[in-house]
Amino acid sequence: MIRRRQFHALVASTGVAGLVGAGDPEAAAVGRHPPVRNVVLVHGAYADGSCWSEVIPRLQAAGLTVTSVQNPLTSLADDVAATNRILDLQDGPTVLVAHSYGGSVISQAGLHPAVRSLVFLSARAPAPGEDYGALAAQFPTPPANAGLVYQNGFGALTEKAFLTDFANGVSPRQARLLYAVQGRIAQTLFGDRTTVAAWQSKPSRYVITTADRTTDPGLQQYVAARMHAKSIEIASGHLSLVTHPRTVANFILDAC
Repeated sequence: MIRRRQFHALVASTGVAGLVGAGDPEAAAVGRHPPVRNVVLVHGAYADGSCWSEVIPRLQAAGLTVTSVQNPLTSLADDVAATNRILDLQDGPTVLVAHSYGGSVISQAGLHPAVRSLVFLSARAPAPGEDYGALAAQFPTPPANAGLVYQNGFGALTEKAFLTDFANGVSPRQARLLYAVQGRIAQTLFGDRTTVAAWQSKPSRYVITTADRTTDPGLQQYVAARMHAKSIEIASGHLSLVTHPRTVANFILDAC
């Protein structure tokens, strides 16, 4: 089941022990906050729900109910709606996790009452109404950007950009498998803006990937600090959920 000792260690380390009340901290925490039993995973651009396949069994082995959202990637509103449909099905408190562009989705959808906390992996974390592209432009342009090609209103990474930049550090065999299921994004997708930021009101965590060639590590560090997120750094490319699934799964478990 859930690693309750890890939860209380997190409470102590983040200095929010007062939130669980006086007396027996475990009794108070359990009394006020039912244990998290659900995790909902939200993929980003150039991917689909199968990108979580290395993380899911590790979370399930810890006794969690895990669901991976299948984003249509047609608009932010469509992706938020897809995530909310899954959140509506959860039977209790839920940790909402996102990778990359999926961070925009959970920044909006994370206000759902089922969501207890948020976990961002190399992810966008826009403020309400923010032009995130303009923010990203203040940091070095990641190499993967040069490989994004649009046709008939939808875009995808070229094979070279996907294998070299998006999936750097992933085994060639697995990278080609991920390339085969690459999600095409609407040409207007990255221009869509959030109207709320769930991370402003809910506990948040952030995984920074220091060898990332898709999202600049400096941008990741900036948004993690702006969120006041509990963060860790992994010497990984953009797909830490594939190359470091145990570390990612444990980081998610600590949010439960």
